Amino acid sequence: MENVWFAFGLTLFAGMATGVGSLIAFAAKRTNYRFLSVSTGFSAGVMLYVSFVEIFHKGSSALVEAYGDPAGHWVNAGSFFAGMLLIGLIDNLIPSSENPHETHSEAEEAPLHDPRAHIPTAKECREAAAAGVPGAHEHIRKGKLMRMGLFTALAITIHNFPEGLATFLAALNDPGLGVAIAVALALHNIPEGISVSVPIFYATGDRRKAFIYSFLSGLAEPVGALAGYFGLLFFLGEGGVVPPQVMGALFAGVAGIMVYISVDELLPASRAYGKGHDSIFGLVAGMAVMALSLLLMR
Repeated sequence: MENVWFAFGLTLFAGMATGVGSLIAFAAKRTNYRFLSVSTGFSAGVMLYVSFVEIFHKGSSALVEAYGDPAGHWVNAGSFFAGMLLIGLIDNLIPSSENPHETHSEAEEAPLHDPRAHIPTAKECREAAAAGVPGAHEHIRKGKLMRMGLFTALAITIHNFPEGLATFLAALNDPGLGVAIAVALALHNIPEGISVSVPIFYATGDRRKAFIYSFLSGLAEPVGALAGYFGLLFFLGEGGVVPPQVMGALFAGVAGIMVYISVDELLPASRAYGKGHDSIFGLVAGMAVMALSLLLMR
């Protein structure tokens, strides 16, 4: 259980990036969609590469040591898909209109940058969505404002919880790997913070509340790390060592969570934000940087 404080610090760093994204949403004159596309694709590349090349392999090694071959490989594969199932269930429990990974149109984001900008009406949003404008949603500004805003913040919190768990577990076992995952999740959380600010702003009509809620939602990542810490304390064996079968299953599950996030959330968001090959450029760059980092750490 070494590196506990370092692991907590990394999850806090990754979670605070949601607030950074929200701050950018309000401070920037306009959203740089190309940057968001490349950075989100980069994050997906890092997570996909590290999941299949490093984390899944670590889980397999630990489980084969505990259960032998081929039983360990079966448990590893089962844990991998269990992680995907977990994050998939979380994603399905959140309506698409409240999903923090949804992109939003430029017209919807304009009031965040400039208080004088026109706020699209429900009719205009419906017409934009019907016309196929990317990221067009219908936001209700009046009625049950706090309830909708708090529900959105809760949805973001639920999304960020397993991400914090993944960062913490990786950093606890391998600090270098934890840094790579934390950076990838931080890049992923910046556009998430921007996207999150939009529905909360339309729900409350208050720019300050939109920033505060989106910032606080990112703190779910260190909360996820805390849950992982207490879970590991429960499973600790003699001498404070986590049994290999527990750590192996957790690693395989984390790999599944990260692959799901990359394929279901990051890559579609990257494609929606960008044009041409921006998304694939970011993806390949993320994989290359991750590969180089792992090679240099050997």
